Amino acid sequence: MDFNPALVEKLRERAARFEELTEQLGDPELIADGKRYPKVLRERGSLEKSADMYAQVQQLIALRKESEEIVAAAEDDELVELAHAELEGLEEQERKLDEEIKLALISDPDDARTKVIFEIRAGAGGDEASLFAADLFRMYGRYFETKRWKIEVLEESHTEVGGYKELVFAVDGDGAWRQLRFESGGHRVQRVPTTESQGRIHTSAATVAVLPEAEDADVDLNDNDLRIDTMRSSGPGGQSVNKTSSAVRITHLPTDTVVICQDEKSQHKNKAKALRILRSRLFEAEQRRLHEERSAARKSMVGSGDRSARVRTYNFPQNRVTDHRLEDTDKKNFSLEQIIEGRLESLIEALEGKDRQDRLENL
Repeated sequence: MDFNPALVEKLRERAARFEELTEQLGDPELIADGKRYPKVLRERGSLEKSADMYAQVQQLIALRKESEEIVAAAEDDELVELAHAELEGLEEQERKLDEEIKLALISDPDDARTKVIFEIRAGAGGDEASLFAADLFRMYGRYFETKRWKIEVLEESHTEVGGYKELVFAVDGDGAWRQLRFESGGHRVQRVPTTESQGRIHTSAATVAVLPEAEDADVDLNDNDLRIDTMRSSGPGGQSVNKTSSAVRITHLPTDTVVICQDEKSQHKNKAKALRILRSRLFEAEQRRLHEERSAARKSMVGSGDRSARVRTYNFPQNRVTDHRLEDTDKKNFSLEQIIEGRLESLIEALEGKDRQDRLENL
């Protein structure tokens, strides 16, 4: 078989970039740069497999050319027979390598990230929406337990009925970003609220945003771009509430991005948490901008992370969860009873499969 010239060219570009970065890693100035060095190292690592594959492609192309020349010359029957056998063996190697190339080209370096910032916010629906936000947090928490991922609550805003207006937490675990990135978007629930006396079904909503947690090397924060204000905490916190200015509000002036943290009694800890959230929001915004620049066609992909789009409906009367990104597949509906208990594996597998298919189609 012949390798797809367009895919081989993409491999060649990646291999060239790999060699370029390999040379850069020998630069003492780069090694001394605590921010750039990890970034270059990570990018080089993400390209190493592509560089190896490009070398394999070149080798197989050379072997095929040599065998075809022997067959065409037809000067020695024994050599021609050996060349035919060689070509049959090459066919299988090329087919296998072709599949590996496709998977390598659709991979994203960020897929290997193990840390994410997870945000859940109550949407339309008042108290019922805040209770749904709490239900989502419990659902994800059960899933995290099965994966043995660590959770750290960064900021939370409760409602009087026991729900959440907003909840921000960090998740750390192998495969966290690759699996959780599909959760970004609008989540809708249809059920009879506990406060409903006439048994009517209500529709409420919550939004979820999953951001890869940015490292220092990902986002260069300039102190001059930050306005940091301190204030007294306004929520639960015992006797310290309204007595010490421990709450921190950080505004990133160029983008007008605002983060407020007040859960800790220590101003220093609140500031550190706020900076983590700010870095991740800025990083996600930049990644989204680059994503949209690269290909308008890929905006519709399952992993695009559009938090404004409705991605899933939880229908309690029918015990059904529908993921709307899977509408054109036979795997769009799932057992609500299982999903709400945190058994998300089948849903995530279906989304990963569609994501893989969409990426291949957009190569």
